[in-house]
Amino acid sequence: MTSPSSTVLSGGITTQSHRLADGRELIYFDDPGTTLPRERAADARELDPRPATATMRQDPLTGEWISIAAARQNRAFLPPAELDPLAPQSPTNPSEVPSDYDVAVFENRSPSFGPLTVDDHAPSGLDDLAEIGLERTRTSVGRCEVVCFSPAREGSFGSLSRTRARTVIEAWAERTRALSELPGVQQVFPFENRGVEIGVTLQHPHGQIYSYPYVTPRTQRLLAAIDSYGPSLMGDILAREQAGDRMLLRGEHWSAFVPFAARWPVEVHMLPHRHVADFAETTAEERDELAGLYLRLLRGVDALYDTPTPYIAAWHQAPVHTGRDSVRLMLQLTSPRRAADKLKYLAGSEAAMGAWIGDIPPETAAQNLRDAIARADRAHPVEPQESR
Repeated sequence: MTSPSSTVLSGGITTQSHRLADGRELIYFDDPGTTLPRERAADARELDPRPATATMRQDPLTGEWISIAAARQNRAFLPPAELDPLAPQSPTNPSEVPSDYDVAVFENRSPSFGPLTVDDHAPSGLDDLAEIGLERTRTSVGRCEVVCFSPAREGSFGSLSRTRARTVIEAWAERTRALSELPGVQQVFPFENRGVEIGVTLQHPHGQIYSYPYVTPRTQRLLAAIDSYGPSLMGDILAREQAGDRMLLRGEHWSAFVPFAARWPVEVHMLPHRHVADFAETTAEERDELAGLYLRLLRGVDALYDTPTPYIAAWHQAPVHTGRDSVRLMLQLTSPRRAADKLKYLAGSEAAMGAWIGDIPPETAAQNLRDAIARADRAHPVEPQESR
């Protein structure tokens, strides 16, 4: 058993760092008032060495970089519950987490970026990445982490308690801060994939955090839009939506709405009311409120139909070194589910040309979601915020 020193974060959440058998970092985030013991078991497995850091290649037609991470072919695919790699270890399950936990974060065993963060062939900066050439390659430096929301073997973020949701949000903020300080990291991206329809390979409630060695294509397009419109773009969008008929939820610090030009049958954006570039810049009060509003939103999305809704919950954050005064932290939640038994597939126009056709008017989608949130509030109310 090991018992390293603990760090107390906002909201009374504590954290401690360990190492897995192959050297990967494992960090426990404990709920305030947790009943777990402070001591945690060491990882006694015998593991193969970590795979070599992948190489990324530039597409000269777009300037985009594609990481070729062959080690990902060997990752777990829908294992049986008794071999859940994200459950606490047991005598019959040599999983990734040696001890019971509230929230656990660890380096991905088969990462798309990393484990190296420094390399002689790594990108030398954003100008280097922006150059166009034939058969250009760079080392895929960076870091990929898995965020286990709960030791439970089934569920999603929406099935968490409010206390646990707050702990996960604290983990996102603390990991965003730490990962942004790593050499070579240009952008940090927390997200949750939910449902086999999305391509989820593990049923265990979890998300991931990618730390990219470049600014992602989606964010580059946002930066170009801000450059054309002006630095107030995201604040102006929020003000317009708050006055319109696509609003879903509004608190003191956050608002959620269906965007004006929604691409997906279910698409929700959530913005903080003040400008913050990423989770690390949010206050304890903002994180407290987000825990409740986000749970209400996700439970409403699940209440649209009789079965759980597949989705991607993508927390867009400003790049580490650019655009921080104009790019605001934003949730973009999307689902391909366009009816109880139908999915939207990206066929010719969307997949080949990036030219989207919406199936449901955003105003209709917003009303459907408001009704679903009301049903979820009645059936599964979010518990009140605990006083600190």
